[in-house]
Amino acid sequence: MKEKLDGIRLAALGMIEEARDTSRLNDIRVKYLGKSGEISAIMRDMANVPKEDRPAMGKLVNEMRGEVENALLLKTKTLSRLEEERKLKAEEIDVTLPSGGKKLGTLHPLTLIKKELIEIFAGMGFSVDEGPEIESDLFNFQLLNIPKDHPSRDMQDTFYVNDNIVLRTQTSAMQARIMTTTKPPIRVVVPGKVYRSDDDASHSPIFNQFEGLAIDKHITMGDLQGCLQTFAQKIFSKDTKVRLRPSYFPFTEPSVEVDVTCSMCHGKGCRVCKGTGWVEILGAGIVNPAVLDMCGIDSSIYSGFAFGFGIDRIAMIKYGIPNIKLLYENDVRFLKQFN
Repeated sequence: MKEKLDGIRLAALGMIEEARDTSRLNDIRVKYLGKSGEISAIMRDMANVPKEDRPAMGKLVNEMRGEVENALLLKTKTLSRLEEERKLKAEEIDVTLPSGGKKLGTLHPLTLIKKELIEIFAGMGFSVDEGPEIESDLFNFQLLNIPKDHPSRDMQDTFYVNDNIVLRTQTSAMQARIMTTTKPPIRVVVPGKVYRSDDDASHSPIFNQFEGLAIDKHITMGDLQGCLQTFAQKIFSKDTKVRLRPSYFPFTEPSVEVDVTCSMCHGKGCRVCKGTGWVEILGAGIVNPAVLDMCGIDSSIYSGFAFGFGIDRIAMIKYGIPNIKLLYENDVRFLKQFN
């Protein structure tokens, strides 16, 4: 039996010595020390050893088991250290190599224009407000002098939630909300999303509008023109001129369409302005006295002006963007131009 134990011990120690990875050591551990291993089998067979020989035999088996366990432990530490060193070597990073550079994000062109617009009008004393995008017919139409049967409703392709709830077609709805809750003087701008059932190269079902409202005593068309002239020169260039043309809006009287000299050709005529030298950018006018009265403001004492334009359109004109859809496709090749 002693010779058998020596043979098992030498074989186990030899295999441990020759092992080159921890996976192999685990196989050896199972082969000799596992429940069905050779040393475990000898210990189970101790019942067959004569009673007088069991103490000496048990001592030999335990010594052999301890020797194999210690050899496995030492070899495992050695191989684990070597494997860790190999892994670190394989994952080594040369910090002296040139980097590929970080790709930094940038603000969206619509956000850039919106921030610039807010700064311009804040500098002229306007506060900033926002409102709900799901709006009641009362504020979106009726208090803006557009009753249920008014033909001007045909001018706007509206998304209806039900007969009295719509996706707002204009930030002008906030004019009514502000005038019904705030006493003059009022000077406020309202940026926000609006929705219309319209879709082509220059129109989108969803776009961003910028509304302005000023209510006080003795406000005139001259005040409106001066405000818009300052805005145009700051958003485009100092030599930009403003032109007012008569128009019609139910909530302003008189109403005007506002043109600015083309930012591409500076009024000389080009493809962008179709040879006219002018580009239409917004609608405006003096607040209709009927709107003031419906909103609880005495039109015999107060007057005001209002204007509204698409932030998208300003961005397209300023940056020379040919199609409004480019603003909503999130193409990185397009957006990275605005760093």
